[in-house]
Amino acid sequence: MLLEGNILIIGTGVFNVTCFTIAAKLAAPGRQSGAISTITTGFNAALIVGLPMGRVITAAFGWRAIFWGTGILSFLAIFIVALTIPSTEGEEAIPLSKQLALLKSPRILLTLGITFFWIIGYAIPYSYITPFLKAISPMSEQMISIALFAFDIATLVGNKFGGFLGDRIGISRTIIGSLVLRVIALVLLSIIVGSTVVTILLLVLWAIAIWTPSPVQQVNIISLSPEASGIMLSLNNSVMQLAFAAGAGIGGIALESSSILTLSWTGAVFAAIAIVVASVSFKIRSSSNNSLVAK
Repeated sequence: MLLEGNILIIGTGVFNVTCFTIAAKLAAPGRQSGAISTITTGFNAALIVGLPMGRVITAAFGWRAIFWGTGILSFLAIFIVALTIPSTEGEEAIPLSKQLALLKSPRILLTLGITFFWIIGYAIPYSYITPFLKAISPMSEQMISIALFAFDIATLVGNKFGGFLGDRIGISRTIIGSLVLRVIALVLLSIIVGSTVVTILLLVLWAIAIWTPSPVQQVNIISLSPEASGIMLSLNNSVMQLAFAAGAGIGGIALESSSILTLSWTGAVFAAIAIVVASVSFKIRSSSNNSLVAK
């Protein structure tokens, strides 16, 4: 069972990176953000629908039905992909030494740093979202479920909105603007306590701000090294997973050393760090592009 789980995880990781890479290649120039946002929205929608559906199926038919159903749907997906997705040229194989050499580039490290601090700032409060909501608002268990459902729907809106903004106002404005909005939402969540309606509205605003940069950051990563887009996306995905783990750990430390309200303040601090890193990253890239134009 453990081996099967590891195989599924590896396959999912490869599938995700491949989807983003193909979407960016097939999209028309200036429409990559929108294409990738469609992929990320689909992933999030599948989680929102799949998790409760899985519980219902398990309760009715047992846990084995989940594996049978997933296997059959995956088998059908193979034929759908083969019939609908046009073939594209594969990327040239890059030796591991050259892949690791990408991390020596300050521009790449700074861009991955945006992802790292962005996700940490999200994972810190979200890892403990239920006790956090109970602390800032007198919510019942049913109301918390409604609030979290609203949060999940808002993540879909954020993904699509990010793709829309990225294609129209550009990568830097979309990323920095959404990070600023996130800091504001987190600070207000700690200051305005006691109102369930206001808490849910701020939670929705926070969710939209969290996932607005997602498709745009994928395009940002690819633009650094288009010839190695798959490698760049896999590096970004690895940084995201590392940041999720780090955020949960930092959130736990914050809970032990202070009140639960420090979660939102700590998340806001890391989002602010992401703003600084993003500003420096885009400034360096702009200077580099200007130098190339001058030459």
